[in-house]
Amino acid sequence: MTVKEGDAARRATAQHTVAEHLRLTAAGRTDEWVKLFATDAVLEFPYAPAGVPQRVMGRDALVAHMSKFPETFDVEFVDLVFHETVDPSLVIAEFRSTGTALSTGKPYEQTCVSVVRTDDDARITHYLDYWNPLVAIEALTPHDVPSDPDRSVTFGG
Repeated sequence: MTVKEGDAARRATAQHTVAEHLRLTAAGRTDEWVKLFATDAVLEFPYAPAGVPQRVMGRDALVAHMSKFPETFDVEFVDLVFHETVDPSLVIAEFRSTGTALSTGKPYEQTCVSVVRTDDDARITHYLDYWNPLVAIEALTPHDVPSDPDRSVTFGG
């Protein structure tokens, strides 16, 4: 196998891992989802609102953080596009979530960009997740409560 073929295979495997991450997240299959991550993986949310950690480290913390997501949102991830990178273990993904905040019945329509690093086994080592916290806050705010950008959300651990 040439270097170019090896890079293509590694890139395809890394992209598959990110696609599986989205599928398992949407399905609420947290126990399977966490196996996509290295044991010391980091999940970062640079724009996390109050009540959501900006950085989650290690599998146990990842499970604790994501455990309430299936009770909070009913979503599917659509329009997945991978942007080519020079490094085959680096994945840049753009996608949308479409669904509902279960506590309010409000729509949850989010656009995301994720920058994901994987190891030699295609396990996620670092997941940098860019999403708009105001969309989550609005979806989780009951109809009879005015919107407030300082309000926290509670799906994170």
